[in-house]
Amino acid sequence: MVNMAPSATLPASRRERRSAELRERLFRAALQLFAQKGYSETTVEDITNAADVGKGTFFNYFPSKEHILAAFGRMQMDKVQAAVDEAPATKLPIREILRQLAIEAVSEPARNPAMVRALLQANLSSAPVRETMREIHTKATALLSQIVEVGQKRGEIQKDLNAAELAQTLRQSLLGAMLIWSLYGDGTLQSRIETVLAVLWNGMAARSGSLENSSSSNEGKFS
Repeated sequence: MVNMAPSATLPASRRERRSAELRERLFRAALQLFAQKGYSETTVEDITNAADVGKGTFFNYFPSKEHILAAFGRMQMDKVQAAVDEAPATKLPIREILRQLAIEAVSEPARNPAMVRALLQANLSSAPVRETMREIHTKATALLSQIVEVGQKRGEIQKDLNAAELAQTLRQSLLGAMLIWSLYGDGTLQSRIETVLAVLWNGMAARSGSLENSSSSNEGKFS
């Protein structure tokens, strides 16, 4: 967002609220249009018309329409960061932390399966988008690996498995489930996500007797 000096007649807090609301309106309008028309077919003018603002206003908040997708990616990454911050202090099992994170992460795409397809189109058609999303994916995977490491320190996840590889596998599997779901757009997204998590957890969970009992008692959370 472009920095703007506070107005003499408009308190900074009000100005900031209005600025945030306008940015959100542009962001939502863009995502909706990406879903309806496709990423490549959507222009900046389409977005500003849908948001009912002047075309020049768009560039005060986003240097290009690619930055809309970057903002979406950062929004998703913030959810991972929140889970990372929570993991060391919470008493919740890592399995449940991963479950809650996954459900929260797909809550936005679940609003509109066409948006998921538009994101795929953007990645296929735009090199700048691919580069931006690749960077976000790398950062999000690194964050997720920190949660895995917490689980390993607690003895909930096998310590001989590579945390970064587990994080990468989790992300790839969840993204794949979301992409397949987008072809149908039905009410099965959460059950697909939980099935993926259940299968992966069976392969990564620690095998000690007490933890096996704990895992068994929690069986069904992902089914």
